[in-house]
Amino acid sequence: MAAKGKGGSTVAAVQALADRIAGELGLRIWDITFTKEGASFYLRIFIDKDGGVGIEDCERFSRAIDEPLDELDPIEQGYCLEVCSPGIERALTKPAHFTACIGQRVMVRMIRPVDGERDFKGVLEDYDGGSITVRLDSGRGLTFTKKETGFIKLDDFETADFN
Repeated sequence: MAAKGKGGSTVAAVQALADRIAGELGLRIWDITFTKEGASFYLRIFIDKDGGVGIEDCERFSRAIDEPLDELDPIEQGYCLEVCSPGIERALTKPAHFTACIGQRVMVRMIRPVDGERDFKGVLEDYDGGSITVRLDSGRGLTFTKKETGFIKLDDFETADFN
């Protein structure tokens, strides 16, 4: 949901501020969403860094953005701010996600079956802005567009370091 706040898209307004603050803290913004769930609105800022994000990073970023976000005031209604990690099996939704993750394992769920299957795993081989190519575990390549998928996520659960 791309809700509108003062002066344009809420997410776009928050993105510039979040990018600046994240950079100052040695973090990067993975994604920002502004959604209505039931009667409440949620502004979720997903942060990332090399080696992964911990609760301390989320707290630090939340404290750093709280006052500047209040001053920017891009959201007309009340909302809950959540700062979190994109987590394991993070969704790839933006062009930058795809280019950054070339060579990594992904899980893909197609909206419509391809050769009788909807779920695929393999290595993200290429992204050209419109087409996504995954080298499947079977060895064959599968090329498709984002709009043909239900989701594309990193398949890093088995290789995650929980220590």
